[in-house]
Amino acid sequence: MIRGKKYRRLFIQLLIILLPAFSFAQTDKNYFEAYGFILTDGGYNFNSIDPDWFDVMRPTKLPKYKNQFGSNGNYFISVRQTRFGVRSSTATKFGELKTQFDFDLFGFGKDVGQTTIHLVNGFGQLGKFIGGQTPSTFMDTEVFPVTLDYWGPSSRVFFLNIQLRYTPIYTDKERFAIALERPGATADGTDYSNSVDIQHVKPRLPFPNLVTHYRHNWNWGYTQIGAIVKYLEWKDTSPTPAQDLSGSDIGWGFNASTVINAGKRLKFKLQGEYGEGYENYMADPSPDVALGSNPGNSLSPVKGKALPAWGFLSFAEVEWTKKLKSSIGYSMINIENADLQSLDAFRKGEYALINLRCYPVDNVMFGIEYQYGKRHNFNDGFYSNGNKIQFSFKFNFSQKFEMK
Repeated sequence: MIRGKKYRRLFIQLLIILLPAFSFAQTDKNYFEAYGFILTDGGYNFNSIDPDWFDVMRPTKLPKYKNQFGSNGNYFISVRQTRFGVRSSTATKFGELKTQFDFDLFGFGKDVGQTTIHLVNGFGQLGKFIGGQTPSTFMDTEVFPVTLDYWGPSSRVFFLNIQLRYTPIYTDKERFAIALERPGATADGTDYSNSVDIQHVKPRLPFPNLVTHYRHNWNWGYTQIGAIVKYLEWKDTSPTPAQDLSGSDIGWGFNASTVINAGKRLKFKLQGEYGEGYENYMADPSPDVALGSNPGNSLSPVKGKALPAWGFLSFAEVEWTKKLKSSIGYSMINIENADLQSLDAFRKGEYALINLRCYPVDNVMFGIEYQYGKRHNFNDGFYSNGNKIQFSFKFNFSQKFEMK
């Protein structure tokens, strides 16, 4: 009952925040829309996984040693993918004003494992400028395959980040955007200090991340290239360190993606990325920085360094009929670990799935999906597998109000 009152208060506050946008008033194109979906997932984990992530497939959360998460074989059911949102569009003399606010029920950060409110989008856009939380400019959301799994391919660049973005070019043929994004956060909401894999060291974040992308549309699909540059700094907080492990490095990365329309019923989605110290932007993040040997330097025999990483995803989407569709594919992420990381540190993650989805009527979907994940440790020879069957049932809703 208390939680119900909390949600009602939140909805009323959203209306108070968003409705004033209509004071710019003006044309028949102005609108306010409430939308979302109810999504129930159920299934069976044949192997064990971190119980905080029981309803997704994340290779980093598979066991790093035998029996870490107990016995194999667990049934699960969840409504955490359920989403509710509101958005608006208003014509102004400075261009179109858009606002969007939505949330799902998937606990992140300190709420990990819980069914609770999790902000997805919360931004405003006026003409070519965007401010707020929305998919990172480094991302390409359209290359993501349609999956029943909430998390999706572990190697994909996926980060809902707070940013200030400028898009000077946005036409039917091409798009160019540049943004300053929040440093010191991770795609899964965990404490960014965990992204510096050095004991008694804390990150310092003096500058925003600089992010950009360029996209070109073709008759057969599109291509997009994204880039990121970030300043990494960390401070040794030990009271009496034998060696000061403070340091800095430059993180950077490139993300290339394409969608190829190979006919009316077949589509290929491909993405590849490479860089150093950009791992917090991955869907299944691992540390950006770790401690490595510094040969030839007797004063500083060890030092922190940005970890190189590369990955890719390759998926096909098939439309068997107007009501039956499938996704099938594989992804991989590989970390070039520093030599002084723990032997059971995450090194490589593999992810694959195949699904069959049915759309019997408008706004209704149900489907079945097989998911596979594999974790490889850095240097102890251990690996673990994840196998899961998932069933999902989705019901969309939407109501649009035109504002005169």
